[in-house]
Amino acid sequence: MSEVRELKVNRYIVIDDEPCKIVSITTSKPGKHGEAKARIEAIGVFDGQKRSVVYPVRHKVSVPIIDKRVGQILSITGGTVQLMDM
Repeated sequence: MSEVRELKVNRYIVIDDEPCKIVSITTSKPGKHGEAKARIEAIGVFDGQKRSVVYPVRHKVSVPIIDKRVGQILSITGGTVQLMDM
């Protein structure tokens, strides 16, 4: 979990149970009786769909842990893929 104010462009966030890469973040100033809001635009990692949400800057959001590694595909059978870590 991370606060919205800590997020940066090119990092990842979970929107609608889908991991997304942040494309842009814009924040508004706090109003007379409200706190500042942040508009986050992101693109889904798996489906490429563009998503946008508006949260208060103190709102806690889920941040996925993404581990990128180099690997080799050994076999593809039906819905299963076997990989070898390099």
